[in-house]
Amino acid sequence: MPAIYYGGYDITYILILIPVLIFSFWAQASVTGTFNQYNKITNKRRMTGYDAARLILDRNGLYHVQIEHISGNLTDHYDPRANVIRLSDAVYGTASIAAVGVAAHEAGHAVQYATGYGPIKLRASIVSLTQFASQWSIYILMFGILLQFGVLAYVGFWLYAVVAFFQLVTLPVEFNASRRALTALEEGGSLDREELGGAKKVLSAAAMTYVAALLSALVQLFRLWTIVSSNNKRRR
Repeated sequence: MPAIYYGGYDITYILILIPVLIFSFWAQASVTGTFNQYNKITNKRRMTGYDAARLILDRNGLYHVQIEHISGNLTDHYDPRANVIRLSDAVYGTASIAAVGVAAHEAGHAVQYATGYGPIKLRASIVSLTQFASQWSIYILMFGILLQFGVLAYVGFWLYAVVAFFQLVTLPVEFNASRRALTALEEGGSLDREELGGAKKVLSAAAMTYVAALLSALVQLFRLWTIVSSNNKRRR
């Protein structure tokens, strides 16, 4: 899509950016609101987030994976380097539908690593490159433009493309972890059908934040491409 400029502004970029920003704000508000809603509802088995994660791990033979309590709100994650699931204040010891859903999702990530799930192996293999690219790609691109060194500008662009690719690979990883979580909760009888519906809403809302992250990365990638290509045309 060619860029359209008016008054020195890239109108195409702005028209694409606005709906993505709106979607990102909605996704963040949705995950917070949905989690808060279902975190107020105690599940019938009074199973805490810790209990749910431990149950799924043990059923998959992952007895060596530890579960730790960390501070913060929705800071839950699985650390594959330490083989540890870290659950936040609102999840670790809380016997709510939302807490069980989130904890089960993180246990799903541990199972993904244990079973060699392809997308998570791919994502893990490019983590270091992605961290470097997210920190330095813009600077490399701008230095390339300032120094009139087109190749360096394109290197910056392609480095940022790695960031967008990482976000793309993250989608199947997150959706699959949620699928594994809901299946495990249903098969284990941890939540009944109505409670499973609530947990699914929480995890679906969380998944939308990853969709928003991908869209934001793609918009930024488009913006960088217009900058690099415009600079290249001026140099000809």
